[in-house]
Amino acid sequence: MAKKKETKKEIVTEKVTQVVEQPIVETTKQERKEPSYKKAEDGWEIKDRTYFLKNKQKPLSYKIKTANIYWFDENKGFERELKYCENQKTCFVDEMQGDQRLEHVIFRGGNLLVPKEKVVLQKLLSLYHPHKNKLFQEYTPIQNAASQMEILEMEVEALMTAKNLDIDMAEAIMRVEIGSKVSEMSSKELKRDLLLYAKRNPSLFLELVKDENIVLRNFGIRATEMGVLKLSPDQRTFSWGSNDRKLMNVPFDEHPYSALAAWFKTDEGMEIYSNIEKRLN
Repeated sequence: MAKKKETKKEIVTEKVTQVVEQPIVETTKQERKEPSYKKAEDGWEIKDRTYFLKNKQKPLSYKIKTANIYWFDENKGFERELKYCENQKTCFVDEMQGDQRLEHVIFRGGNLLVPKEKVVLQKLLSLYHPHKNKLFQEYTPIQNAASQMEILEMEVEALMTAKNLDIDMAEAIMRVEIGSKVSEMSSKELKRDLLLYAKRNPSLFLELVKDENIVLRNFGIRATEMGVLKLSPDQRTFSWGSNDRKLMNVPFDEHPYSALAAWFKTDEGMEIYSNIEKRLN
């Protein structure tokens, strides 16, 4: 008896993936909020505060005055004496009671952390001290960011100015920085050092660029270095290098080349300037 052959039927199933559209939820960018702190009855925020010495000063230790200092009280109409005493609840001497134990305030490495419990010291440093924002400053993230932005913008301005500066002005500025060595530099070396100087000290660089006498001072120095002019050993008299004929006397307490630059602007000085210019060229 023949066996029936079993045939396997392949069953193909088709998977259907259903895509469910998710609703698009628009999210708004949340603004960064400053942390909130508890406030005392007078509105003073209770928090730790950090102070730092200005101009990037970072000595190992620096003590600021905490006595014999004064703050003008506009409401009362007179100056009030200030003093920091750890055993007092105020920094105003006229409000103190009992003994006054003076406490020193010392910055370490240019910084001073004042915990939230020392409210009297915080108020003295943040509100009343005559050297606040002059010698030292309270650190706040927003102010620090703004200060950094100002520095970066100044660097950019200085670098752009240095890049577009003509060679005579570049030489005049670099002579202030490195002296007579500038005469031995090639134009590429001069331009390179000028850009580095502008980046390193943008504030001073921009001040020098605006100094209308700096080119004239450089002109006078070049003339002296090349022997066209001669400056006396006591730096009081300029004369011709060829015949020692006196041209001008340097006023007392003035830098000789600053005085020479000013003299070049006079009628007599302008004629001498033109004469020297021809000899240098």
